[in-house]
Amino acid sequence: MPAISVIIPVYNVEKYLRRCLDSVLNQTFTDWEAICVNDGSPDNSAAILAEYAARDSRFKVITKENGGLSDARNAGMRVADGDFILFLDSDDFIHPQTMEITHFMATRDGADVVSFTYDRIYRPQLMVRHKLGMDTDSVVPGRMHKKYNPSGLKTLVTDDVYAYATERAHNAFNPKRKWLIKHCQVWKNLYRRELISDIPFIKGILFEDFPWWSAVMLKNPRVTIVPLPLYFYVPNFGGIVLSAKQLRILHSLCDGISDAFRRYKENANDYQMQQWSKNFKWYFIKWAFRKIKYLDNRADLDAARQRFCELEKMGALDMPPNRMARRLRCKICQFIKICKK
Repeated sequence: MPAISVIIPVYNVEKYLRRCLDSVLNQTFTDWEAICVNDGSPDNSAAILAEYAARDSRFKVITKENGGLSDARNAGMRVADGDFILFLDSDDFIHPQTMEITHFMATRDGADVVSFTYDRIYRPQLMVRHKLGMDTDSVVPGRMHKKYNPSGLKTLVTDDVYAYATERAHNAFNPKRKWLIKHCQVWKNLYRRELISDIPFIKGILFEDFPWWSAVMLKNPRVTIVPLPLYFYVPNFGGIVLSAKQLRILHSLCDGISDAFRRYKENANDYQMQQWSKNFKWYFIKWAFRKIKYLDNRADLDAARQRFCELEKMGALDMPPNRMARRLRCKICQFIKICKK
């Protein structure tokens, strides 16, 4: 059994796939398997995967019909043998010491999750170059060459993930700012496999990270936070998030809110529900409601109205925690014409 299973969903990424797989192959930590899930990719990705699997037996290829990102991740999780799981999107790549650092900290601290971050210089740099019509494919982040001493890195270990995980913006004067686990992206953490083995991703939705991460937090994992930029996120300039219709985004967000709220209503204690609601739920409700302004026909507006009616009836809009949430709730109730006094 390998120490780490890296799950890599693959679909239409032949342009970036070698860079992604090379970043795994070049890890300083060697006890890994890479489960590459070919999600019915119509391009040359299958041949590239076969090439790497022939070169190194640690690359394992699963081929399936296209089912989307969540379905591909679930397929990878079902066959993963590692003690820990790392998710890696196939158009992104990781620092050479990512596995070395995170595995060291997980074993040292007895952590269920080791949380790191992504390079916040590299992504904006690519966005600017793309807007200017410049090459983005050959840009190598300077931090890729930085070497770290894992035992000398400053970390924070906590048994209260809710005190640090958030989707909210925080100002520069917040004393916790350095240690915050910002946003729900699943690829910013190393996970103990037994922690997440019974939490599948919701198939067919966008922003599936939110309900999944909400379920992970509910298990009260022990978390080590190391604020290092170990992940290099490549903007998908023509990808599904940027080109999807606004109504589909709204439906996906509402699906995620509904799923997570039901889970918390059934299993969370008061503290977990309060923190999750304040730091996650209302952020995504606000995001979903913003999509209303982009809907330009009656059918789409009626569909959106129905989704917010469902959230209201199940209690997801109850007890807004602050002024922003109270105002938002009133706007939503006015939109669905059931505003309560």
